[in-house]
Amino acid sequence: MMPFLLATAEAAHAAVAPSLTEQFGIEPKFVLMQMVSFLILFGTLYKFAIKPTLSTMDERNKQIGSGLKYAAEMQAKLAATQQETAALIKTAQLDAQKIVDESRKAAKELAERQQKDTADRVADMLAKGQQGIELEHRKMLDQARGEIARLVVTTTERVLAKKLTDSDRAAYNEAATKELASN
Repeated sequence: MMPFLLATAEAAHAAVAPSLTEQFGIEPKFVLMQMVSFLILFGTLYKFAIKPTLSTMDERNKQIGSGLKYAAEMQAKLAATQQETAALIKTAQLDAQKIVDESRKAAKELAERQQKDTADRVADMLAKGQQGIELEHRKMLDQARGEIARLVVTTTERVLAKKLTDSDRAAYNEAATKELASN
């Protein structure tokens, strides 16, 4: 490599007019030594500074790429999870609606059944009340008949002005009761 540099330096020296090198004070051997020093510095810097920096940058780029890939995967998983969650929520809403509908139906049936039971109880109570009224009515009629019969007998005794025997009283009572019963 060194001979090549020397040859290029001499070619450059020959091509440049002597006035230019004299004017600026350029010495080809110093230029050559400066170039060799620069190449040594460049090689050292490349090996110990630039190459490790580039490899670190490549490694970080790979990490960033894998991080972006992981983020994309996580975003896809998140989207899938959101879809599953939405499906579960929809299913839960449908189940809840079904439960509410069944509850309403059961409540309606219970209300109808209770209403029917209440109506049956009221009808039973009315029937019992009606029977009680009829029994009371019969009792009153029997009592009234008995009282009327007693009054008829008493009135008959007074009208006839005589005392009736027990058998006469019974016969008048029976006749009065039959007459009242037929009316």
